[in-house]
Amino acid sequence: MDGDAMRAVLDKELARFGEHAVDASMTLIAPDESAESTVVSALSGQDWDVVVIGGGIRKPEPLVTFFEQVVNLVRRHAPGAAIAFNTSGGDSVEAAKRWL
Repeated sequence: MDGDAMRAVLDKELARFGEHAVDASMTLIAPDESAESTVVSALSGQDWDVVVIGGGIRKPEPLVTFFEQVVNLVRRHAPGAAIAFNTSGGDSVEAAKRWL
């Protein structure tokens, strides 16, 4: 899927959170040296009830180390948050609601 199409799916999913009366935000991260500061900044803005980590980070086997980094950053910087995993860009609401 190209970047614009993926962004459209993610924007639609973010709007669905609002339809379910769930306050949400989304942070896109790249598997590079900017990831840690991007994740920490996003998590530090407020207390989170749940953090959904998408399949784009979790599924590709070459990104397993990056996935571990993200999970550990969530654990450290949002210790009160549940961690949820979606199966696609279109079911993040359901993933979050399992833990809300």
